[in-house]
Amino acid sequence: MKKYKINYKILIPIILLSIISIITINSALTYTSPSLGNLALKQGIWYFIGWILVLFILKYKNEYLYNLSKYLYVIGNILLLLLLFFGTPINNSRCWFTIPGIGSFQPSEFMKIFIMLVLATMIHNFRSDYKDPTIKEEFIFILKSLVIVLIPSILTFLQPDTGAVLIYLIIYFSMMFTSGIRLRWFVGAGSLAVILIASILGLYFYKENIFINIFGSSIYYRLDRIFNWQNGSGLQLENALAAIGSAGLFGHGYNKTPIYFPESSTDFIFAVYASNFGLIGVFILLSLILYLDIQIILLTRKKIEDTDKFIVAGILGMLIFQQIQNIGMTLGLLPIMGITLPFVSYGGSSLLSYMLLVGILLNISIKKNRKYKYK
Repeated sequence: MKKYKINYKILIPIILLSIISIITINSALTYTSPSLGNLALKQGIWYFIGWILVLFILKYKNEYLYNLSKYLYVIGNILLLLLLFFGTPINNSRCWFTIPGIGSFQPSEFMKIFIMLVLATMIHNFRSDYKDPTIKEEFIFILKSLVIVLIPSILTFLQPDTGAVLIYLIIYFSMMFTSGIRLRWFVGAGSLAVILIASILGLYFYKENIFINIFGSSIYYRLDRIFNWQNGSGLQLENALAAIGSAGLFGHGYNKTPIYFPESSTDFIFAVYASNFGLIGVFILLSLILYLDIQIILLTRKKIEDTDKFIVAGILGMLIFQQIQNIGMTLGLLPIMGITLPFVSYGGSSLLSYMLLVGILLNISIKKNRKYKYK
């Protein structure tokens, strides 16, 4: 590690989150199906592989990924397309490939990174080619960049995985906001989005038959789930809230989750942690997450290359959205969307993708300001 001049202000929070993750997943095994195996042990193995991946990125530098971004993007889209035909159906979704002897593989987790890489190089090259772009040149660039995001968004939406699509869009707007394009595009896009959303919701609430004829019953029921989440009496949310609410200041104690709720090691890992360690434990976890986010934000104050700044913006947008969404839905404040808590929830594909981002961030924190032109 000394060789790479590691930024320990980023490294240490990740290590602490990995410890919290494995401990909490082990506690969740009480209510996890034995057929899934020891998920805590598997998470430890995924973290070990993830650190190897971090070292790989540190050795070959971010430019290696930037120059491969187009190829990675194409491969990611091919995998998303193949999922529609050969993906393993789980909970009425085809989001995973099953790899015998290893487990499942979720391409959308890596597609998030591929989108970041492609957009970062596109924005960098656009700013290099057009020091003072005209409105027409910006408009053409926005269309091109939007196509880059829409292709995987459509393929992912068909699986269906609405949560991943939202993350793609969050990444896109986070990176475009830092790209230096005119503010009027965001005002126009926001106005158009409001009109479209209002029109769609108008059909949903007042013209259900027309809505279903246009968009199909699948989208109707997805919206129905979102808008009726507070009125439902789902076992998952009710039991998670009961476990959290009864934890008190210090919690029920490690490995003493008092009540069962589904997806305890993935989507609802925060409920397991909160029930075990109480309000004080929650304060420690949230402080750790906030500290990590702040350290990532501080990277933008360094003299780093523009491409890296765009990547940091995408990473921040993704992480903060997932943190707020996951914890919010666990507390009943936001709709349940199957979005995991980064670095804490169980998942091989998601964890490896996050560790890839850790490698990118560590590289950004130690590199000098250099100028590149990506092809």
